[in-house]
Amino acid sequence: MTIEDELLKSLLAFEAAVSSISKDKKPDLMSHFNQIDNLASQLPKTTDGELLHYLQKKSYEKARLFLEGRNADIQKGSCLR
Repeated sequence: MTIEDELLKSLLAFEAAVSSISKDKKPDLMSHFNQIDNLASQLPKTTDGELLHYLQKKSYEKARLFLEGRNADIQKGSCLR
């Protein structure tokens, strides 16, 4: 499994944790943030700059869409990248 595959898996787990938040259930999101940051730091220097930008800006949905090859579904943000 590549770092990108592990990163996608972590991003999906993060999204699942966020969607499970309720008044009574508050998952530990910091562990997800730390895992994603750790994996992002292991990406090779040849990693596409768009993916690095999304991860640096914590645009995790955009990073997930990028890793899934769904670039056309990524909404442009205020930085217009």
